[in-house]
Amino acid sequence: MKNFRKYGKEPFNIVIVHGGPGATGGVKQVAKTLSACHGVLEPLQTKTSISGQIQELKAVVKENADLPIILIGHSWGAWLSIIFAARYPSYIQKLILISSAPLEEKYALNIEKTRLDRLSKKTKAKVRLITEKLNNPVMTNEEIDRFEKFIIEVDSYNPIFYKKGQKFNVKIFQKVWNEAVQLRKSGQLLKLCRRIKCPVVAIHGDYDPHPYQGVKKPLELIIKNFQFILLKKCGHTPWMEKEAKDKFYAAVELAINV
Repeated sequence: MKNFRKYGKEPFNIVIVHGGPGATGGVKQVAKTLSACHGVLEPLQTKTSISGQIQELKAVVKENADLPIILIGHSWGAWLSIIFAARYPSYIQKLILISSAPLEEKYALNIEKTRLDRLSKKTKAKVRLITEKLNNPVMTNEEIDRFEKFIIEVDSYNPIFYKKGQKFNVKIFQKVWNEAVQLRKSGQLLKLCRRIKCPVVAIHGDYDPHPYQGVKKPLELIIKNFQFILLKKCGHTPWMEKEAKDKFYAAVELAINV
């Protein structure tokens, strides 16, 4: 089974990486939309370690893309794209980060509080139970669906609900995210950012519980060619936002073509 999808026509010089970790197929809608004008690859990250996902991404890019690529990453995929660009700079011509999690620990401290503050007291109790289940290796499909629905609702300003294009893998999430959190806590993630030489564009929603300052402030200090775009009335998944969707795609096209 292939661990990537192709959209559009050659050259395949745009690669878009899903988030999660474990939200396989989560950027399918974006890949399909961009393919109207571009050749797009959508890698499906299946490995249960950061190094495994990096090598998996490298294999897809090396064997199927027209180098150098424009690498687009959403959420966790933004971090994976940063790590990849730092390790394999010759593969990358530009990096586009969508809704990246904060790059420094101090900006991540209130993400859960921001989410919970948006909920009623009754819903908060249910959400805590669902969140605790993430540490349980055996989650039912029903529990996974409830978790995904909660995340979409609480992380969005005014969401459009597309037909589900992803399958959330709890095992991948647990193993990779635990490793990723330590990468941020140790400061190694920011050190990797310092190794990036290509232009970087970050796109973020003002309603995203992941504070945009945690992306903008660190990167504008260390990336020479850096641009930040803040979308209003927009949460963590911009292409699913009624008010921000069109502005999001316009911002991505501008980032690709400039």
